[in-house]
Amino acid sequence: MVRAFKALVRGLLKPVLSPRVPVRWQRRLGSLIGLSLRGPAGAVYRERRWAGVPVLDIAPAVGTPTLGVLFLHGGGYVMGGFGSHRKLAATIGEAAGARVWLPEYRLAPEHPHPAALTDALAVYAELLEQGQPADRLVIAGDSAGGGLSLTLAGAIRDAGLPMPAALVLISPWTDLSLSGPSIASHARRDPMVSPAWLRACSEAYRAGTAKTDTACSPLFANLAGLPPVLIQVGSEEILLSDALRLRDRLRLTGGDCELRQFAGLWHVFQLHYGWLDAADEAVEQIGQFIKNKTARLAQAA
Repeated sequence: MVRAFKALVRGLLKPVLSPRVPVRWQRRLGSLIGLSLRGPAGAVYRERRWAGVPVLDIAPAVGTPTLGVLFLHGGGYVMGGFGSHRKLAATIGEAAGARVWLPEYRLAPEHPHPAALTDALAVYAELLEQGQPADRLVIAGDSAGGGLSLTLAGAIRDAGLPMPAALVLISPWTDLSLSGPSIASHARRDPMVSPAWLRACSEAYRAGTAKTDTACSPLFANLAGLPPVLIQVGSEEILLSDALRLRDRLRLTGGDCELRQFAGLWHVFQLHYGWLDAADEAVEQIGQFIKNKTARLAQAA
């Protein structure tokens, strides 16, 4: 099953995730793929608009009151949204017994940095304003959304807002300068993402901002004072070194960081929940991590 899915990803996704393919077609592909994913039965989806940002409010069939996840979707900052990520977000919500909020932050190239961060911070502030306890809230994201989650946590800290209980980063893209060694070493091993597509996405999102600017490449930011972090990454993906270097930098600050590397797996394989045993295991680990970190804060209070 793993080999079959890997071949499918390589044959269908990698050719389309290319600077030669117009972004509008990449976005349509993402929505179509979302239709093929498995989501939890009984989840309730409601579209809202907070601080001018469209937000999908996902309630699990069985949940814990006040426990929530703000999920920031991936897509290289140029694609992704409700269509591509609603089922992954809902699956994580089911595993944690948590309500999930999935914002459709503005995308590049139409809306380059700092639009995505501005939208994410506005939604986080709105959640707090509506009474969501920060110590019962986790920020999660995949790929570019993982990098954005890390940047958002730093922005929350710097703004003096209450910090979330934890961060969950799935295959996070944290270095838009593409300086990690796996960019070259895993270029052919990765069945989904190519260096050329990452470069195009980086240029579209940054729009002239320096490659190592900490608001775009949070790997180089001040990582002190952040909440506990769970990182999940596949051994075959081109962004492997982004995850490994982030773990090392977080630990240098004295931070609480757990990294799980899944052998033989690729970028955001968690999307294949219900199809791959490793994806099921990864999502269950995320759910347990969220429960554990929010429970510890509740006990400490």
